[in-house]
Amino acid sequence: MRAILIFLRSLFVSVCVYVGAMVLFPTVPVRFSAKAAAFIFAALMMWLPPSMSPARAETALLALGDSLTAGYGVPQGQSYPDKLEAALRAKGHAVRVINAGVSGDTSAGGRARLGWVLGDNPDAMIVALGGNDALRGLPPSQMYENLDAILKTLKEKGVAVLLAGMQAPPNLGPEYTHAFNDVYRRLVEKYDVVFYPFLLEGVAAEPALNQGDGIHPTGAGYDVLVANILPSVEKLLSRVGG
Repeated sequence: MRAILIFLRSLFVSVCVYVGAMVLFPTVPVRFSAKAAAFIFAALMMWLPPSMSPARAETALLALGDSLTAGYGVPQGQSYPDKLEAALRAKGHAVRVINAGVSGDTSAGGRARLGWVLGDNPDAMIVALGGNDALRGLPPSQMYENLDAILKTLKEKGVAVLLAGMQAPPNLGPEYTHAFNDVYRRLVEKYDVVFYPFLLEGVAAEPALNQGDGIHPTGAGYDVLVANILPSVEKLLSRVGG
């Protein structure tokens, strides 16, 4: 839809420029008026804001999350957004992955930052929040409200979404765990987003793939994370512009 709107804006501008050239230079042969119009149009495209310029060649995919997204404890360039961009490009996808992870972020923090990160004009977004809500024992009802607000805004903006779930620590008890897991289920049903049930699938509880804290993946752990989530991300990309 966004690509169609941008095309229509560009078509409108080109028509206006051509008509303007004909009015300003009525005695000039049509072929020269057309060339003048094309020159003016190209100049305008250089000065128009990004939202009104022709569709960009690459897709902007933003990863909204906490320290697991930010790449806590690993060298620069080793976070999962970095590795995901490389994996997507290796498969022929023209995608730029923007790392919008902040260590310690809860669902409330992600909600508070949403307006700011949307300034990057993403076409699609991976929302991976909730882990710190569980670690702090925050009410799942609050987490639902925050994630619901995020997904509602993204739907209104036409941004395709992949919701990545987390798991609550077992020491919080079965009642909390059920309520926590139910948050993701309800949101997926409500918004029909692409769902990846557990961001750390294949990585959690694997000592060789995690740092000393047993929570944050190593570079090798992020390799596994990316390999596992990649099919879901490609499904997400298929929804861009739909």
